[in-house]
Amino acid sequence: MVIKTKYKVAEVKISYKPHYKVSERPQISSSNDAYEILIDQWNMGKIELLEEFKILLTNRRNRVLGILGISQGGLSGTVADPKVIFSAALKSCASGIILAHNHPSGELNPSKEDIALTTKIKTGAELLDLKVLDHLIISKDSFYSFADEGMM
Repeated sequence: MVIKTKYKVAEVKISYKPHYKVSERPQISSSNDAYEILIDQWNMGKIELLEEFKILLTNRRNRVLGILGISQGGLSGTVADPKVIFSAALKSCASGIILAHNHPSGELNPSKEDIALTTKIKTGAELLDLKVLDHLIISKDSFYSFADEGMM
């Protein structure tokens, strides 16, 4: 017997397939640890040219589950959609998120927009029982940590 459906609707599947054992994943214990992991994955040919926004996802023990590029913009900005950030965090069963973006100018101080976005994502994360651990603004030589500066 063939079952006919009235509506055509796509099936949604959620999966996360890590390729490493938990014990092999780096563990974040400081903003410098997060910076070192992120800068290792950043395209150094673009860091002073295009603004990019990435997230680092962690488990409850702050072991890195993965890094995801959220957006890439131009010289003066990029868009970080909270829905994309939260969907990735939920899909990977993350407990923590570290936000990160670069300023192509090399200026590390956060803008009003950086602060507002951090607050917005932090508020949304609380509803989902996720913790925003930090927001790093990075350059090829250094970084600014919202957590280290008491802004988290």
